Amino acid sequence: MALRITADCLNCYACISDCPNEAITAGKKIHVIDQDRCTECVGAHESPRCMKVCPVETAIEHDPDRVESQETLLERWAGLHPGETPRLFDKQKDSA
Repeated sequence: MALRITADCLNCYACISDCPNEAITAGKKIHVIDQDRCTECVGAHESPRCMKVCPVETAIEHDPDRVESQETLLERWAGLHPGETPRLFDKQKDSA
């Protein structure tokens, strides 16, 4: 599933610079994740970078309204990074 940013966001910009898909932008009150660009870092990192760098544990969460398979996320990553080879980790290899 894709990620979303909650009202707990501090607008600190930590997540924006760490997103390999440029899926996060500054909103008026909180940052916003472009669901069409978010891959939960599948293809780039072992886990979502935005969640790791965010200083507020509850500011970024999985969106239960947008459940997506690892395969779907990897296909999206490939579309965003044509010609590049994705970095695969055990959980991605098992479900791809």
